[in-house]
Amino acid sequence: MIHPDTEVRFINKEIGYGLFARHPIPSGTITWVRDPLDREISPEELSKYSPPIQEIILHYSYRNNIGNFIFCWDNTRYVNHSCTPNCCVTPYNFEIAIRDIPAGEELTNHYGMLNIIEPFTLPSPSGVTIRPDDLLLYGDEWDRELQRVFPRLIEVHQPLQPHIADAQWEMLTEISRGARQLQSITSCYFAESPEKKTH
Repeated sequence: MIHPDTEVRFINKEIGYGLFARHPIPSGTITWVRDPLDREISPEELSKYSPPIQEIILHYSYRNNIGNFIFCWDNTRYVNHSCTPNCCVTPYNFEIAIRDIPAGEELTNHYGMLNIIEPFTLPSPSGVTIRPDDLLLYGDEWDRELQRVFPRLIEVHQPLQPHIADAQWEMLTEISRGARQLQSITSCYFAESPEKKTH
């Protein structure tokens, strides 16, 4: 479920739509949490759908660390890529704001965090290539970002906390206070076997 203080806006024909903050969202705020309405689709299940349905699932899903596709039901699907994102994936089935997001700013993440299937190159002028193993390449950098903002988790208002189980929230509170170690974002990585890389 996406943060309630967000809305979808049209950007341009090239990008399409994006997700924007309606009100300021402080760093340390959970911006999305996986909920029971999000579908988890195995590669075997995906193969049973028609090509147009497969294309929709592949376009709007991310892969978890066992290679299943997580198809989000709400406006989460409109979060676009940025090489300098303001939101970051965590190993705990939620994303967190890694800097203050003012009202009117687009919420973004780095698609290299999402276990993409094939690398893709961004249009000029950046020309940066996003790769399936970016979680490993940039894991240390993204871990530092998470370590920096996780103490704020219990300091800021969390509208999405009701969607997190009490036991998990207790664990997250311990991490935020420094009583428990933060798990590395690299644990989100799906190591696809070479024989399955057929796309």
